[in-house]
Amino acid sequence: MVFSKFALLRPVLNGFKASNKCLTSAAAQLEPNREPDILYNKIFINNEWVDSVSGKTFPTVNPSTGEVICQVAEGDKADVDKAVAAATDAFKIGSPWRRMDAADRGLLLYRLADLIERDKSYLASLETLDNGKPYQVAMATDLNLVIKCYRYYAGWADKYHGKLLPISGDFHSYTRHEPVGVCGQIIPWNFPLLMQAWKLGPALAMGNTVVMKPAEQTPLTANYVAQLAAEAGFPPGVLNIVPGYGPTAGAAIASHMGVDKVAFTGSTEIGQKIPVMAAQSNLKRVTLELGGKSPNIILSDADLSEAVEHSHFALFFNQGQCCCAGSRTFVEEKIYDEFVERSAERARKRTVGDPFDKSNEQGPQIDQEQYDKIMSLIKSGKDDGATLIAGGNRIGDKGYFIEPTVFSNVEDNMRIAKEEIFGPVMQIIKFKTMNELIDRAHDTIYGLAASVFTNDIDKANYLAHHLRAGTVWVNCFDVFDAAAPFGGYKMSGNGRELGEYGLQAYTEVKTVTVKVPQKDS
Repeated sequence: MVFSKFALLRPVLNGFKASNKCLTSAAAQLEPNREPDILYNKIFINNEWVDSVSGKTFPTVNPSTGEVICQVAEGDKADVDKAVAAATDAFKIGSPWRRMDAADRGLLLYRLADLIERDKSYLASLETLDNGKPYQVAMATDLNLVIKCYRYYAGWADKYHGKLLPISGDFHSYTRHEPVGVCGQIIPWNFPLLMQAWKLGPALAMGNTVVMKPAEQTPLTANYVAQLAAEAGFPPGVLNIVPGYGPTAGAAIASHMGVDKVAFTGSTEIGQKIPVMAAQSNLKRVTLELGGKSPNIILSDADLSEAVEHSHFALFFNQGQCCCAGSRTFVEEKIYDEFVERSAERARKRTVGDPFDKSNEQGPQIDQEQYDKIMSLIKSGKDDGATLIAGGNRIGDKGYFIEPTVFSNVEDNMRIAKEEIFGPVMQIIKFKTMNELIDRAHDTIYGLAASVFTNDIDKANYLAHHLRAGTVWVNCFDVFDAAAPFGGYKMSGNGRELGEYGLQAYTEVKTVTVKVPQKDS
């Protein structure tokens, strides 16, 4: 299957059209609101909106223009302390949340999913305004996956439980799956709504309480979902949102003595600091989903048209701001030149501009810092001797738009082949043999994802089993589902999110053994 510009979105859009009951037509809901009202820009504690203790605010910026959207309350340690106190109180024995049946927790998550679906167009518009991703992608991909994630974990709420243990002797022994407690969660800016769902879904389904810090670049949709959670009926203190900066609010969560578990998605650089803070405080549990430099492998027997289009998507989707992006494209020598030529042609055809315009595939990068980093790495690619065959320049004079960029003749030791660029920059690398390929694919600190394009099932299985990566896609890329776990090897993190595996991080296993007068089989 060869993907046209938005073919990846069609199944999602079709499902949306079939299920939408909130508006009279799907077309009406698909219309973006370029100026969505900003309803919630404070700190959310105990189901109430409050100013920061310090009274400070910070700006959240529209990456399409570089202009300030609004000021947001800037949380720090004092606000995290208040949020943790609220979450601790909500988690007390005998509280409404602790007394709630597991099935009823699931009902609350179903309600939250329904409310997100009701306000889908507004949330997509807000995400596009604050993050810069194309509206039709936010609408049909991000929001669809968000809703499915909450519904998936709603179903797990009363189905993940302990076991009866046939131990020796006159004893009745069993295990309980109990919530960990107060969970600190720190989410990134590239998929704000989706990363929030990946973390809240399993945490709330298992009965934990949460203190979450959204990325300072993109706090607006996380705040809106908090209000929807209150509307759904989650008790006060179960979900608390503290916008703020990493070194202040984020560090306060990671090092807080009252937080029992911390989950972080973001850069490997910061991910290395989180376990240190966790260990130096109360040795809290830690799960990390970090960076990547994923090998995307094209064998000579692959369907070249499919491989080119999939590889384009693997790198350029979400403006290249994906931790699992196929950012090292390894192409077998026999087809290298043709693959390079076709990839450059496809990149030149990629439409970039106003993310509210449905004709555009690519919006701006998230902010000035990320823009500067990407442009610096493009320069390093040219300086190191790689061949720039498409793009490489800024687009326009406002916002953070960058041309889809393609390099050929890339060597493994170049910065663009080693560092996570997190932008629309494709590096195409030549290889000759399978043995050489595996060694080179593993020559990285990362191990988040990998992909293989081939029509040879034996080669596909061989590579899928030998590549050290948490996810391996074969003849596809970026196929996500709430049922499929995701996470990395090596410095791409530890632990897994999504699927049944994602519940493990949010439960403690307790063994209970009771002496009985006589046990019979």
